[in-house]
Amino acid sequence: LADHVAAGRSVGLVSDAGTPALSDPGFRLVRACRRRGLPVVPVPGPCAVTAALCAAGLPTHGYLFVGFLPPKSAARIAFLKKYQSFEFTLALYESCHRIDKFAAELAEVLGPDRVVCIAKELTKLHETFWVGRAIEVRDRLAQASLKGEFVVLIAPESYTL
Repeated sequence: LADHVAAGRSVGLVSDAGTPALSDPGFRLVRACRRRGLPVVPVPGPCAVTAALCAAGLPTHGYLFVGFLPPKSAARIAFLKKYQSFEFTLALYESCHRIDKFAAELAEVLGPDRVVCIAKELTKLHETFWVGRAIEVRDRLAQASLKGEFVVLIAPESYTL
């Protein structure tokens, strides 16, 4: 595709999972174009992490987006421990196959009162937000359909509802 751009053709990168190149393999095309000095022009579109930050009510004066965490529980727990006292909101994506387990790890590692938001299917028909104490969000999530894509936001330790 970078060869097409180099030849003067217009190439559009579209993703079926939100904004291309954010936790998406499309970044490889962007990287290839940048390495070759080719133009890359962003086109605004739906972005799950941005939508979640705008609608969750958690602090947005600073945040760290980390994409998908590793699939192994031990690595996710190590991440939570490392960033337990992070001063800004943490934002990440989680798989529908692990979201329930991750919600339990959140409540266990960061404590039941940590404020979190788990958002599902953002900008789609079945968009859902669960915002509150980690233990409450975990319990509400356990009653829900776990199909779809998830954004997890973790408020700073000092934040309260």
